[in-house]
Amino acid sequence: MAAPTVYRVRAHNAATESENRIHDDEVARRHGFRGGLVPGVTVYAYMTHPVVAWFGRAWLERGTMTARFHQPFYDGDTVTVDAAAVDATALELTATNDAGTVCATGRASLLAATVAGPGGRPDEGADRPDPADYPETPLPDEPAPATPEALAALDVLGSLEAGFHADRAHGFLGQLDDDLQLYGRDRIAHPGWLLRAANDVLAANVRLGPWIHTASAVTNLGVVNDGDRVATRARLSALSTRKGHELVELDVLLLANRDRPVTHIRHTAIYRLREPGAAT
Repeated sequence: MAAPTVYRVRAHNAATESENRIHDDEVARRHGFRGGLVPGVTVYAYMTHPVVAWFGRAWLERGTMTARFHQPFYDGDTVTVDAAAVDATALELTATNDAGTVCATGRASLLAATVAGPGGRPDEGADRPDPADYPETPLPDEPAPATPEALAALDVLGSLEAGFHADRAHGFLGQLDDDLQLYGRDRIAHPGWLLRAANDVLAANVRLGPWIHTASAVTNLGVVNDGDRVATRARLSALSTRKGHELVELDVLLLANRDRPVTHIRHTAIYRLREPGAAT
């Protein structure tokens, strides 16, 4: 399948009513932005379009992608994703806005096929996450406000579970304006839908104010099929401070039907923004 070297899409902020008020125009402006931010998960989803067009379903089964979000996109912006082939198995990605500002960068690659083990399951390579390292844990009865102390005390975050239903996926795909036929034809989940679970698990474990998704490193281990139950399990990887912002990194594993790893994510977010007008 030939890939477009350039993919363009009109940005849409579908999160204006979400609990994360950084997507609300008024709140975002108080923090120095032009308006509500288009979610990082949405930008990631836009960036996957030329990747999936190039590699096809194989990338959803055994591909990787790192994405960093440097500047926001706003509703109505034209997102231009340039995909440059490094070699036969890797693409460098750059997403720019109407002014030519580089707002996001990334790299996607296709991993070598894994030899099937007994029963047709892929052999568990050394770099494949072990589900035992991500125990199922109950959510807190009353999530604490997001502070370094509250997050450090979690270690293992409370787990989430949700079903994927292909007949309901058209709404999410419509928000993305993603016209690739693969998802509807094969009745499988879009990678943006899967990455959104990393946001959801953070928001379910602590009470957040306005916050910003800044980066993700994703390894696809298999597809999510129509009717699968997807468990989101996460551990705390790191806490840090940068320019007055408080950041968290999560180590997230998504399991289909509780036992089949489908996505491994290193997910970074500013969970507490510095106060407007504070010195950096």
